[in-house]
Order: sequence, then structure tokens, then C-alpha cells
Amino acid sequence: MKKELNTGVKSTWCPGCNNFMVLAGLKNAIAKELEKSDKDDIAIVTGIGCHAKLFDYINMNGINTLHGRVLPMCLGIKTGNPNLKVIGFSGDGDAYAEGIEHLIHAARYNADVKYVVMNNQVFALTVGQPTPTTKLGFKGKTNPEGVKLSPLNPIRIMLASGASFVARVSSDVKQIEWILEEAFKHKGFAFIEILQSCLIFNNINLKEKMYLLEKEGHNKGDMGSAMKKAEEFNYDSTDKIPIGIFYQKEREIFEDKFKQLKDLKNKGISWKDIQR
Repeated sequence: MKKELNTGVKSTWCPGCNNFMVLAGLKNAIAKELEKSDKDDIAIVTGIGCHAKLFDYINMNGINTLHGRVLPMCLGIKTGNPNLKVIGFSGDGDAYAEGIEHLIHAARYNADVKYVVMNNQVFALTVGQPTPTTKLGFKGKTNPEGVKLSPLNPIRIMLASGASFVARVSSDVKQIEWILEEAFKHKGFAFIEILQSCLIFNNINLKEKMYLLEKEGHNKGDMGSAMKKAEEFNYDSTDKIPIGIFYQKEREIFEDKFKQLKDLKNKGISWKDIQR
């Protein structure tokens, strides 16, 4: 099944890039999902940035859309056919700069969409400009004196915005596979941040500071506990970095709030039905 997901397109990622780990974890998770779903019932959306090459390297239906517009496209696809499983991918610039307004409202709407942000804390495709999660003091061509603005905390923003599934993992194949499987099981908007480094423009070792929330007995149904854990890493300090599922609690999804969408979903209309 995994062989069917290959496109044969030659990769243009840098040798050793963490994105290869994301692609491998994604393929593993998709292959498991295809044991119970049809390939045409899954759609993938990517934005602009190094992450977006995922679209070229995995043989799935979907679209490579505009910078910062991954989530509107995901919602449009989901509205057109609420029975599709929709997965969006962004980088930290794509998601937290151009796309921050869409991210907040996507969490509020709680459509059954899975959204993965590959965060290396730098605009890598355009050779090293800072993003909203770049640490203080980072120096690049556009900021030779170092970043002076404090980074955003996307985990905290997602919790405050009403996301019903909030998680972070490292660029580890098994972790990515596991968290995507958990997200697929979840009914509602699932936000997943993959914290990774850029080998060329922001080569930092964060994995040594990471610990798994599930091993610490964290209560993922408790918003207060999730917020406290979100404060432990503010994308600037690196004392300790919690990974795993911060928060998960199902609530009514966007598709069930509207009779037309709910009827389409209950009828189980597939992409193949629409093509007919």
C-alpha cells in the first residue's frame, strides 16, 4: 500500500532535512488509514514553503494552494464533501504569519479537519528570514541585529481559540505516525505542530529538551493543565519542551451545525459519487 503513495518525483529538499521524516510518518499513517478507507476519500492541502513539496512526493488527491490559505481550502473541500478526510500542511511562516487569522477561526469552527504545522522557526524557502515563532536574538540577512520581537506561542493560541485537539511532536517518524493516527480518530479540528530544525538556516537541537506528556500522566481533558504545559516552552527558552497531546475533547463539529452538510455526511457520499 505504501508503494502506491510514491510519486517518483525527485526530491529537492536538502539532504538530511527533517521533512523526509514527516513524509515517512505521513505515508505510514495514510497507509494504515487506507486499510479502512478508499484513497479517493482522502485529500491533502499544502501551502507555500519547504513543507509544500510534500504534495509532490505523495500520490494523493488535493491541492497546493496559496501562501497562508491552506485552512480556507481545507474548509472549502470539507464543505463540498463532508465525508472526505482532509489533511492540511503548513510551515510556521505559512501558518503563523500569512495564515494566522485563518488558523484562529478554523479552531473556533471545529470542522473535522486535521492541520499539521511543520515549524522550524524560520522562513527557509526564502533563505532565512524570521517567522512569528523565531527566538529572540536570531540573526539573518533581513535582521542583522537580531530578532527583537517575542515569539508567538501557537499551542496557547490554539487552546484559547477552541481547538478540540492540540498536539506537538518532534520530527520523529514514529511520533508523527502515532499523532496522525490519533488525529484521524478524533472528530473535530486537530492541530498538530511538528517542532523541527532547519539544517541550513536554523540548525538547533531541541530533541534533548523534549519529554512526552503521556509519560508524565498529563490529563489531556483538562484545559487548565494544558495551558500550564503550553507555557513551559515559549519558542524562545529551551529548558524543557513538552510534546504529545496537550488537549483533546470532542464537541459539535462544523459540519453538524448545518442541515445540508449533515445530510450529505449522513448519506455517505464519496468523491466517486460526486464524479458520477
